[in-house]
Amino acid sequence: MPVHIVQAIGALLIGAVFVIAGIEHFAKFKAMRGYLAARKFPAPALMLAAGSALEIVAGLMLAVGLAVPVAAGALIVFTLATNLTLLRFWTSEEPERQVLRNAFLINFAVVGGLLLAGAV
Repeated sequence: MPVHIVQAIGALLIGAVFVIAGIEHFAKFKAMRGYLAARKFPAPALMLAAGSALEIVAGLMLAVGLAVPVAAGALIVFTLATNLTLLRFWTSEEPERQVLRNAFLINFAVVGGLLLAGAV
């Protein structure tokens, strides 16, 4: 299969993950806002709405091949910020520590995919 087709499929799949996550965050807005508030996240409703909108818009851009480096860059910054602010496994005890560490590491793999997608 030609490389450009593989890259397009990869960008579509990664973009779809963010679109689905953003839609799910809006669908479960009250619960998600409560989670952020419990974690002492500043302006949880505003940050949740902004982050979810970014996931949907940048994810769609990545999936359809529109301004791919910009979309991938925005999602990289978002994912790294999420890792550092919400997935702070080092402050938790087991078994939550393991769950957060796994999500933290998975997000680093996603960042790797976004770097590859954005380099097109």
